[in-house]
Amino acid sequence: MALCLSITSCKKDSFITSSDAGLATSVGSLKYDTVFTSIGSITKMFRISNTNNQKLLLSKVKLMGGATSAYKINVNGRLSNEVNDIEIAANDSIYVFVTVNINPNVANLPFIVKDSIQIMYNGNSRFVQLEAFGQNANFLRNRIIKGNITWTNNLPYVILGSLQVDTTAVLTINPGCRIYAHANAPVIVDGTLLVNGTKQETVVFSGDRLDDEYRDYPASWPGIYFRGSSKSNVLKFTTVKNSYQAVVAEQPSGNANPKIILQQCIVDNAYDAGILSVNSSMRVDNSLISNCGKNIQIIYGGEYSFTNCTVVAYSPYFSHKNPVLSVANFAMQNGAIFTNKLTATFRNCIFWAENSTVDDELSIGKQGTDNFNVTFDHCLYKAKNDPGNSIFTAPIKNQDPLFDSIAVSKRYFDFHITINAQAPGINKGVNTGFLKDLDDNNRNNGLPDLGCYEKQ
Repeated sequence: MALCLSITSCKKDSFITSSDAGLATSVGSLKYDTVFTSIGSITKMFRISNTNNQKLLLSKVKLMGGATSAYKINVNGRLSNEVNDIEIAANDSIYVFVTVNINPNVANLPFIVKDSIQIMYNGNSRFVQLEAFGQNANFLRNRIIKGNITWTNNLPYVILGSLQVDTTAVLTINPGCRIYAHANAPVIVDGTLLVNGTKQETVVFSGDRLDDEYRDYPASWPGIYFRGSSKSNVLKFTTVKNSYQAVVAEQPSGNANPKIILQQCIVDNAYDAGILSVNSSMRVDNSLISNCGKNIQIIYGGEYSFTNCTVVAYSPYFSHKNPVLSVANFAMQNGAIFTNKLTATFRNCIFWAENSTVDDELSIGKQGTDNFNVTFDHCLYKAKNDPGNSIFTAPIKNQDPLFDSIAVSKRYFDFHITINAQAPGINKGVNTGFLKDLDDNNRNNGLPDLGCYEKQ
């Protein structure tokens, strides 16, 4: 018996060296969800547990951001950015204290300040992720909007996880609001979204990575999704940029109004679709849909009206492989084709792209015998072959719109047509009920110009 106790004691006092040695952390990440109103200094902790019947030697516990990190760590009483050779007794734990210190009023900080702690032992490497709020903002994590809620522009809104507008809820967003969504944070609208931007105080939806290296990347957040029960959505002077799919609508509206009205809006730099609609309804006027993988994609029918819109592709981030406008009354699922009725009118619009392999920037697809009515009224477009199944009135084909200034390598795009008086779209439109352009300038100087901007 004495011999057995001695062997057991010796085993506990020796280090386990196998790469299969067990180690557990009490958390996989630390999130500092406090909204800082002054210089924020908050400490949290987690445990590193040795789940073996022998001692475990941690070769390193390291703060990956080093001395410049907003975080500081204390490992078992040792304060350093990197602590080496930490012993943990058999079936025992040590504590790691993590302090974050941030001044939330420093405007050049990202909204989310991240770092990680590396734990190395027996050739293995484990990480605990760190996430804190940087700039002062309204932080919403997995928030469901219920009732009638209004957002003011006192602070930006940062969405983490997701934001959902419930089926009977109305979210009203006042002029000047800035909404920044995390990489995994869609805006899901099952009720109604009313965005009341103005020319002087536009409302902006974008990703939350504002550092220079990432601020203009497409697909930095999922986008805005108007689902089946959503209705009567109106976005005015709103910019939706750098998403995966910017504005997505599915199923018809639940009332006589279009499911979505976009007035004097900018949809820019979406990796996939700028506007994607599946058997739904939209009215879009005096808006710019630019530099998206698929600028406008309409499938499985619906009812649509686009007036004085500029739809263009010059992206520096991906090659232009899809038409800027794709319209179809059908959808395919599991090899079967489903069709629906379609009405789509495009009036006083520009459809253009350059430096691409796409010959035809208009794609119109028709299947079945459902009612089908696609009309292009006084539009400028680029196409080698005109699409079938469409009606064209006073078209301007394959004439360069002569935009003011395009510098793709510098990501500078000015889609006005104010410099060149010979631009083919000037005074070539037809009068409509929309009297203001995207700059909120009057369109009453002769006939309207084509596109979202009126020459001044």
